[in-house]
Amino acid sequence: MWALKKLNLDRAEAANLRMTQLNEMEEFCLHAYESAAVYKERMKFVHDKKILKREFNSGDLVLLFNLKLKFYPGKFKSKWSGPFKVMSVSPYGAIELASQDGTRTFKVNGQRV
Repeated sequence: MWALKKLNLDRAEAANLRMTQLNEMEEFCLHAYESAAVYKERMKFVHDKKILKREFNSGDLVLLFNLKLKFYPGKFKSKWSGPFKVMSVSPYGAIELASQDGTRTFKVNGQRV
């Protein structure tokens, strides 16, 4: 009988203890979720602050980043080619470029310029 009193096998009290433990764990999870959301928001702010907004107008001269040189690395080769003339700029970042003499035109992603 003494062992049962020491273990305290009262169902109501054990159920109450378990419910408080579950509530504490749920609060801990919510706090971790909120902390992760705040961290993600801060990192996005820091990242976005470092991004430079580049605006191009028709007639500007730009250089084009050449992705193909990544496969043929050369120590002294430049990864930029050009200059090219901007013909038009679409609202979603595509830019139409023309060669310096105007013989060929092509569209590229604005991040490559």
